Amino acid sequence: MSKEKMKVALLYGIKNLKIEETDIPEVGPGEVLVKIKAATTCGTDLKIFQRGYVSGIIELPTVFGHEWAGEVVEVGSGVSWPEIGMRIRAGNSAPCLRCVMCRKGNYNLCEDMLWLWGAYAEYIKVPKRTIMVNAQEIPPHVSFEEAALTEPLACVLHGISKAGVNVGDNVVILGAGPIGFLHMLCARKLGAGKIIMVDKVDERLDYASKLGADVTINAGKCDVVSKVKELTNGYGADLVIEAIGLPATWEQALKMVRRGGTVLEFGGCPPGTEIKVSTELLHYGEVRVLGTFHATPADFKKALDLIASGTINVKPLITRKMRLEEISKAFELLMTSKKDLKIAIIP
Repeated sequence: MSKEKMKVALLYGIKNLKIEETDIPEVGPGEVLVKIKAATTCGTDLKIFQRGYVSGIIELPTVFGHEWAGEVVEVGSGVSWPEIGMRIRAGNSAPCLRCVMCRKGNYNLCEDMLWLWGAYAEYIKVPKRTIMVNAQEIPPHVSFEEAALTEPLACVLHGISKAGVNVGDNVVILGAGPIGFLHMLCARKLGAGKIIMVDKVDERLDYASKLGADVTINAGKCDVVSKVKELTNGYGADLVIEAIGLPATWEQALKMVRRGGTVLEFGGCPPGTEIKVSTELLHYGEVRVLGTFHATPADFKKALDLIASGTINVKPLITRKMRLEEISKAFELLMTSKKDLKIAIIP
């Protein structure tokens, strides 16, 4: 099989993406070859496409993409699970389980993390460590597209569990994109009271209302901070989740939380950026500010379980399906469309 060719989306540099042919990977001991059935686009992929990414995690040129699901077509020696023909998905990370961070339980901060990119392709080779630590079989009733969304949901679960949502909490979410919607769906299941979604695109805010937001605010048409205070009897929100990834909105989130509340700075900002934080807010207001990154293998398992049980319905987030050959067009749509959230790339 290694002498056969496959199509891949190869990213050479910022907005320089080409479909090329390369050899189908040859699997070694403990490795697995999967035919990708669906790979979903992600905000991180868009950031990589538009501005590059954090050095050491992904280097260009590369086949990128990391949310995927597929069918096992070949296994290396020593592999007893999974079997050929099995429907699986695997995380884009596999911690070493031995470094200082892993021994403290911070598996998402592993100092020797094995990253797995390359979902925008016809096949992907899954390393031994990933199979052992962060791969799951997809239940028969779950589509490949739904299973591919395990990764972003896992990241959201990691963040929202650390932030905490109490029954009846007023929650503000900045950013009506896929991540913002996943936070909204999770907050609702955790018992949030009023959920306020903030964005600048009316079409996305309308969709947020359909998916369960209690109130929407167009940030381009009013003073968001004043509006949030008005909607929360002057106090501010119990929990504010920034799901955009800009220093300006990171700072804005701090201005709309109540005393004793929590701000989750979830969206990843460009490398090298900084924000200003009021010392009075932290000290006298006892505001808790935290950032979260990625997810642990346990988060991935929980995410797939929630999708499979129907507890979190991810289907509405997939707004379009496109072929691998159309991936450049897909990213153009993500940059310009007011309605597209996630596009399922079908090789």
